[in-house]
Amino acid sequence: MYTPVVPKYIAPLDVYGTARSMGPTAQVNLNYNLTWILPVDAGFIYLLRFHLCEIQSPITKENQRTFYIYINNQTAQWATDVISLSGGLGRTSHRDYVIMAIHACDLVRQFSFSQIQIATNDFDEELIIGRGGFRNVYSGVIDGGTKVAIKRLNQESQQGYHEFQTEIEMLCSCRHGHLVSLIGYCQDKNEMILVYDYMAHGTLREHLYNTRKPALTWQQRLEICIGAARGLHYLHTGTEKGMIHRDVKTSNILLDERFMAKVSDFGLSKAFPAIDNTHVSTAVKGTFGYFDPEYFLLRRLTKKSDVYSFGVMLFEILCARPVINTELPDEQVSLRDWALYCQERGVLEEIVDPCVKDEITPECFRIFAELAEKCVADRSIDRPTMDDVLQNLEVALRLQDNNNCVGRPSSLQIIGMHSDKPSTHSIISVAAQGERFSDIMHLEGR
Repeated sequence: MYTPVVPKYIAPLDVYGTARSMGPTAQVNLNYNLTWILPVDAGFIYLLRFHLCEIQSPITKENQRTFYIYINNQTAQWATDVISLSGGLGRTSHRDYVIMAIHACDLVRQFSFSQIQIATNDFDEELIIGRGGFRNVYSGVIDGGTKVAIKRLNQESQQGYHEFQTEIEMLCSCRHGHLVSLIGYCQDKNEMILVYDYMAHGTLREHLYNTRKPALTWQQRLEICIGAARGLHYLHTGTEKGMIHRDVKTSNILLDERFMAKVSDFGLSKAFPAIDNTHVSTAVKGTFGYFDPEYFLLRRLTKKSDVYSFGVMLFEILCARPVINTELPDEQVSLRDWALYCQERGVLEEIVDPCVKDEITPECFRIFAELAEKCVADRSIDRPTMDDVLQNLEVALRLQDNNNCVGRPSSLQIIGMHSDKPSTHSIISVAAQGERFSDIMHLEGR
């Protein structure tokens, strides 16, 4: 019987006149499912509609027959009661579910919820190593001793759902030594849980300010910058279409036990829809202080948007202060704006982190500062590519190493920032360094 809530056009009578039956023993039936297998294409969103009608006369009351609905091995509906949903015997009802078909990835595991509970001691608060607006990250142990990081996303968050799907897609298709590795995921009971390699030294930000951890040396900071640049360069060029991270910041750069940098958090990432496109039109998402102004104003996301955020991060690493600090005078609130102001007046060295100020060689400082300045140019056309960024950072590290070897003075006070003579190590002259630094590491991903 159709109702005003479920009119005739929802489905023909034949749909409700069909049935599949299980065995006669209810207890045995608990171990089995009635299963329908439907072909789908990865990356597409599907509407699944379940047409429900109780047609057996003994079943007339609520809770006489309940069952679970599973979609792709995850629980979509607990204790479904058709009588309760429809209002009585022979009355029609339906339930709709929207799902995204994700790419099956042989490189990652699918964990059960009980395995995750065991790994995190039932999500013990003491094991939380990171918090976000719609997620917590726990340290955990799997396989009898392997330490992992487990990110549990808020089930009610639409952004969390999108991030979960995107992260799996991204990390199944992108594998690189400077991208965090996805071990597996869990979708049981509507959960959205991601399991990663454990990064022993946490985030880069934790080592720069507001921390009790020892300060990173300038050498370490340069190597971390290079590692992060390699990861982003791979995202931009190492896949068929190219990927844009869209949330480059120091809290998304993780450090392993050797302080090797790994880019993480790909939930906001975007792929180019076609190889010839120069930008993607999209709603603005990311983190305030790292936003590309061109992206913010025009809604045009490009690879150069990542470059801008990376440039802000370079200043953050150099100065060891937050990119936005509202407790400072107005002109100093934005690190990017304040650093450019100081750079223009030749006094950038005055806001460098005191912990590394005396370690930086003049040549290294000059190329690093010029690179950061170029990265945060207002117009994307004026910014370097990640390939240019990576090569300049490699040059800066080599200049730092060479200077340390011969023991030349390293005080920043002797740098002349007002010289009209072009720098021989500036961003526009990296190509000229080709022979001298011909052993720069290959940039291909593994």
